[in-house]
Amino acid sequence: MAPDTKTSRLLTLAAEPAPPRTAVRTVEVVGLGYIGLPTAAMFASHGLQVIGVDINPATVATVNAGLSPIAEPDLPTYLATAVRDGQLVARATPAPADAFIIAVPTPYQEGHAADLSYIAAAARSIAPHLAPGNLVILESTSPPGTTRHLASRLMEARPDLSLDGADGRPALHVAYCPERVIPGRTMVELVTNSRVVGGLTPQAAELARDLYATFVSGDIAVTDTVTAELTKLAENSFRDVNIAFANELAGVAERLGADPWEVIALANRHPRVSILQPGPGVGGHCIAVDPWFIVEAAPDLARLVRTAREVNDAQPNRVVGAVTAAVAGLARPQIAALGLAFKADVDDLCDSPAVTVVERLAAALPTADIRAVEPHATALPEPLAGAAGVRLTGLDEALAGADLAVVLTDHSEFRAPAARAAIASAPAVVDTRGLLR
Repeated sequence: MAPDTKTSRLLTLAAEPAPPRTAVRTVEVVGLGYIGLPTAAMFASHGLQVIGVDINPATVATVNAGLSPIAEPDLPTYLATAVRDGQLVARATPAPADAFIIAVPTPYQEGHAADLSYIAAAARSIAPHLAPGNLVILESTSPPGTTRHLASRLMEARPDLSLDGADGRPALHVAYCPERVIPGRTMVELVTNSRVVGGLTPQAAELARDLYATFVSGDIAVTDTVTAELTKLAENSFRDVNIAFANELAGVAERLGADPWEVIALANRHPRVSILQPGPGVGGHCIAVDPWFIVEAAPDLARLVRTAREVNDAQPNRVVGAVTAAVAGLARPQIAALGLAFKADVDDLCDSPAVTVVERLAAALPTADIRAVEPHATALPEPLAGAAGVRLTGLDEALAGADLAVVLTDHSEFRAPAARAAIASAPAVVDTRGLLR
């Protein structure tokens, strides 16, 4: 293994940092999604003037009305206050600012290569508004090297600027700072969780650290951009590998006639064991995507990471197989599909394995009546909106006369005693979340 040359550059703020030294007064957040909007609201609540930029006119209008387009605890209060006090305004196009934070999607393309087109578009949009001394921070989870790629795009568009000021041109400071929050606790964890900041130069890293210190109470570690990018990918890949292990273990336990959740619970009583929970797959913006960026960066080395992704991506088919086997012989099976969100108690259906399961069930069982229950949605998502035999209902309607209930998301509404009893009373249950244990 190569010697660690990064350690001497890794700095950590004290538990109680000094008052922020940032000279930034105006922050522009590009991308008002699940991370960008909470971040914009948090900066605004700590005295900075914030400009939020989003290409979706509905999002811009909703935010300017002081309303949140995202179901996230505490965000509506932060947002309403910031807009009312004039600290936050949303726009469809960028404007000048002291610091720019890019929080746009980084999905993967065919073959799992990263799609950096949103980052490139953000770079093009802010380039005309950059001024000497500005700070540009990428928050989007990205493959190693993306921050330098972003900086190259900015330098191409603004040859009057440089990254370090060494050649006489004024400096533009570029850094990377990935988010570390979980949906449902975003506003809390934005403040309390530690952060990792990587800079293309030491000065860029320090400026970014000082900016986040306006509201982050956790430690802020400072390093280079590639290390920060890989750190974020490592965090989500660790969870993905652990979930894949849980899913494989669950399959082994079921074949041997053991309860997988009991096996995991008993194993976790060991002081050095912490196995995560099995499920119908992995979804959301991060864990189902980010490990592929490690595979892309070093495909010959990232064999375990690739295998974990393949195991978790195969889970929806295992669930479909269990359901179709359970209703075999029924001419028109009535199926209650409980939950469409990728995790409990959120409204995010992004890359949700639950949606994938329902979509594949509709294809495998064309005569089935599939009643999908999602307490956090008012309409079926795009993949299901045109699927024959799939409709969105309430829990009682879904279970009435159902031949089988399949638990795909363990929302609080389903965990309530009365709901659990109703689900358990179905003639057959495929419980992918251990809800009825």
